[in-house]
Amino acid sequence: MSQTAHIPSHRKPRRGASKLSLRAGVAGGVLSTIAVAGAAGPANAEPLTETVEMPTLTSLDTDLASVVAASAEASQQEALDLSLRAQEDAALQKAAKEAKKAKAEAVRKAEAEKAEAEKAEAEKAEKARSEARERASRTASRTSLTAHSSAGTSAGGSSTASKPVTGSAAAIVAFARAQVGDAYISGGTGPNSWDCSGLVQAAYRQAGISLPRVSSSQSSMGTSVSLSSLQPGDILYWGSRSGSYHVAIYVGGGKYVGAQNPSTGVVERSLDWDMPSGAVRIV
Repeated sequence: MSQTAHIPSHRKPRRGASKLSLRAGVAGGVLSTIAVAGAAGPANAEPLTETVEMPTLTSLDTDLASVVAASAEASQQEALDLSLRAQEDAALQKAAKEAKKAKAEAVRKAEAEKAEAEKAEAEKAEKARSEARERASRTASRTSLTAHSSAGTSAGGSSTASKPVTGSAAAIVAFARAQVGDAYISGGTGPNSWDCSGLVQAAYRQAGISLPRVSSSQSSMGTSVSLSSLQPGDILYWGSRSGSYHVAIYVGGGKYVGAQNPSTGVVERSLDWDMPSGAVRIV
């Protein structure tokens, strides 16, 4: 029997050239050792009949697999570290952008609030100036009206304001005075409750004159006259001529009749009680 007859085969199909060369070298070395040992033995030595086991390459495969696995694990860990660093960098960049955006928004909001406050302050100051001018104008008109009434008094003690009212103006004044004591109702047009423009419209209807329904339109009619030159039947207004918020009828003697508000109803008052802004004449 051949000395290598019981050497188990370790060949695997289609191994790499490097592994085959390694195994061939190991096998060759073993065989050379056996041959040298046989040649050096005594001539009368008995034939070698023991089976010589070839060293297996399992440990080499295991070591190689361990190295490959360790290398793969290291590569995977490195890739994971890189991914984590990239995520951290992205998170930092996002946080920086959000912080910058929040700061810009806070600055914009603060500037808008400041501008709004300045605008409100300017409007408040302008309103105060406008009210001061309005008060001054009313004071001047009141003074002028008082002087005009005094100048109109004759030597006998009679006043021009006491002259009889005739024509259309008489009809307007008579109707307005007849409603004194009626209730005030917003949108009221009579016969027992009125708002300011409803009363004026109805009074002028008695003289055959058709007026618009609302105060701003009524004060835009006719010709503008000064408060120092009023005549019975003139329409008094409060506010601007084209944007008045209240109207009444001048009835002479420095008085007017108007549907004032829900608490007073229709009243006859002195101009001094609430000086109007202006007047228009239609009759």
